[in-house]
Amino acid sequence: MDVTRILAIRHGETAWNVETRLQGHLDIPLNAIGLLQADRLARALSGREKVDAIYASDLSRAHSTAQALASAMGHTVRTHEGLRERHFGVFQGRTFAEVQAEWPEHAVQWRKRVPEWAPPGGGESLLLLHERIVDTVNELAAQHTGQQMVMVAHGGVLDILYRAATRLDLQAPRTWSLTNTAVNRLLWTPEGLSLVGWGDTSHLDALAQDESSL
Repeated sequence: MDVTRILAIRHGETAWNVETRLQGHLDIPLNAIGLLQADRLARALSGREKVDAIYASDLSRAHSTAQALASAMGHTVRTHEGLRERHFGVFQGRTFAEVQAEWPEHAVQWRKRVPEWAPPGGGESLLLLHERIVDTVNELAAQHTGQQMVMVAHGGVLDILYRAATRLDLQAPRTWSLTNTAVNRLLWTPEGLSLVGWGDTSHLDALAQDESSL
């Protein structure tokens, strides 16, 4: 059987993550903690994993995280726009509280995870996001059967991957973590994704010591 092993990783922390500010397609860099997280990730994976290819969203927070890993493993990062975060339209740059205050009717649709609803101003619906992510994973994973690949992306992307691998509905409440730089393990075959492991943050256990030096 044609099987591709996937390490799916969310980018490191940004200042907007801390502020719960929606980033979407806006290009927000890693903050100091995010850079440390990327470094810890690179050290951990380069010492224990064989990786054949590293892909990342072209947004800098994901690309920088992937670059730290690629440098440690002697790879180059291959960018793919299909791994970008969901486009949040006019919500981009706003906090959750600001969205609730300024667009209360849309905020209800968002909270209910209405699959066909899209944020105003060119945002993506969950249906379109799901289609984009699954198509991108199928495209990339099919090129690496019998190998292991890394995909560094965003919280919304990782959410879709978890749902696709576990066959959960788009409106099912989220009960799983989407931690910055957590390592999530999936298997891909032409029949789809399956879940191997989720939310490994063991490489961040000693991060508090590094944070104290900032």
